[in-house]
Amino acid sequence: MNTPHKDIVDDIITDHREVEDIFKELESDHDPATRRQLVEHAITELVRHSVGEEMYLYPTARRVVPDGDKIADHELHEHAEAEEIMKKIEKTDDEGAEFDKLVAELIKEIRHHIEDEEGDLLPKLRKECTVEELTELGQKFETAKKLAPTRPHPSAPDKPPANKILGPGVGLIDRMRDALSGRNT
Repeated sequence: MNTPHKDIVDDIITDHREVEDIFKELESDHDPATRRQLVEHAITELVRHSVGEEMYLYPTARRVVPDGDKIADHELHEHAEAEEIMKKIEKTDDEGAEFDKLVAELIKEIRHHIEDEEGDLLPKLRKECTVEELTELGQKFETAKKLAPTRPHPSAPDKPPANKILGPGVGLIDRMRDALSGRNT
């Protein structure tokens, strides 16, 4: 059966629910090795999701949503904060109190970000764009996630055109590093 492609709003909300499921597992599992795997999985998904948003959601919001520049800047600031936390997590031993503190901080930051987007930006975007535009953006968003890096790069550009040029190359390098290190992505 052929089902129509979901739009960018649906795709983003689906990603949010998947990350929330990982967070719930993290909050209930106390085995350090399992927690590290769950955190790495969450980071991979969050980085891919962020790249898709930075390439397609925020530029569109700037163009069509009232106060789109202000909203996009706020969301990008939240991305930068989350990426800094993710980078710290990658460098932290998974059996210490610092790891748990950083994971809790990341979960809090991402939940706040999800609440912002779903409560403000996404409804405004759905109102301002046609179904066709949203569907096309959804396809582009999903493609961007497939090419995106799998690790946080806080100093990488987050606005077009630089992010569209550099992102896929960084993603390729990350996937090669993941394969060589045995990290599942």
